[in-house]
Amino acid sequence: MPEAVEPHTPQDGRNAAAHGVDPHELEDHQLIHELETIHRTRHDTLLHGSPAALAAHNTRMAELEGEYLRRHPERMVALGRTRRGARERD
Repeated sequence: MPEAVEPHTPQDGRNAAAHGVDPHELEDHQLIHELETIHRTRHDTLLHGSPAALAAHNTRMAELEGEYLRRHPERMVALGRTRRGARERD
């Protein structure tokens, strides 16, 4: 069972329990799980969430993605996900 991590206290004064654990404190597998979850709920939040829910979602997604990119600056990038690769498909 994954180790429990305490919610962080965001600098902007938000309720930490409602916004999750500081991404920096997550283990790699926990970070991936959080990213999968937030990406899975994104569309519904965009279409049906309140402005506050969407703002919280945007903030949390940016925190999680930023931490992933910080940990994996040399991640493999698929050619089809670049402008050049997309142009070559056309």
